[in-house]
Amino acid sequence: MNPSTYAALYGPWQRAKPAPKERPAVAVLAALLWAVTTLSFVWLGGLFSIALLWGAAAGQPVGGLLLRLLLVPVGAAAVLTAVGFVPAVRRLAVSSRLLLLGALACPAPTTLAIMVWLRTA
Repeated sequence: MNPSTYAALYGPWQRAKPAPKERPAVAVLAALLWAVTTLSFVWLGGLFSIALLWGAAAGQPVGGLLLRLLLVPVGAAAVLTAVGFVPAVRRLAVSSRLLLLGALACPAPTTLAIMVWLRTA
């Protein structure tokens, strides 16, 4: 391509910014946050599965409740995906992006799991 054509179309050439550095401490924190979040979702899912099974065994209709329970993780995943595709977030290093998304995902299921645990204990 002719250099003057490139400059006319896209402006003067500029050096690309270097990729952000990965930091191991951030990656470990992100892994811990996601582990806590995953364990909370698994524990709540098991508890709700037992409750749905007991309700079905008692002859109660559980279809509407099951649909509502499935909408919560699907909605959370949709919101996290939308935040992950924001240009400012995409410019972050992968470990920093995972830490940010983990910090957004962790509080709600963990708090709910702790509250349910304390109420049932």
